[in-house]
Amino acid sequence: MYNDTPLPGFGAEQGYRGPAVAKMVNISYRKLDHWTTKGLVKASVRGAEGSGTQRLYSYDDIVRLKVVCRLRDAGISLNKIELAMKQIDEKGIALSEVTIAGDSNGNIFAVDNHDQVIDLLMSGQGVFFIAVEPVAGEVRAEVSHLRSETAYPIRAFDLGEDSFEAI
Repeated sequence: MYNDTPLPGFGAEQGYRGPAVAKMVNISYRKLDHWTTKGLVKASVRGAEGSGTQRLYSYDDIVRLKVVCRLRDAGISLNKIELAMKQIDEKGIALSEVTIAGDSNGNIFAVDNHDQVIDLLMSGQGVFFIAVEPVAGEVRAEVSHLRSETAYPIRAFDLGEDSFEAI
C-alpha cells in the first residue's frame, strides 16, 4: 500500500553535479573528469552510467577533491597524491581526521597523531602541513550555495518484450 511507495528524496543520497563541483574547486571539468576516471577522486553518490547520466559527488568527495587541489598547488605530483590517498583509504582513516604532511623530498604522508608530526619535524627537512578539517569547513560553507540533486535508485521495468532501466 502506501508503505511500498517511495517518496521522492527519501532514502536517496544527495550529490552535486560535476560542472558545479569543478567550478567550486577552481579546476576545469575536463580535469575533474580525468581525475575521477583515474580513480584519484570518486563520484560516490552516482558514477557515470552511460550516455546521458552525470556523476554526482558527495560532500566527502568534494573535500577529497579540494585536498588534492591543495596538494597539486603545493607542487606534489598526481602519482604521489594517489599513493597518499590509497594509504588513507587502506588505513580506514576518515580524511577529515588526518593532516597531510609533505617533506622537501616530495614525499607526502597522512599524519593522524602527534608522534608522527614530531618525527617529521625532527627529520631535519622542510615540512609543510595541510590540516584537512579546515578544508572540510570551507567545503561545508561552499556547498551550502550549491543546488544538490537526488540520486534516485535505478530500477528495471518490464514492458513485455522490451525492458529498460530508468533513473
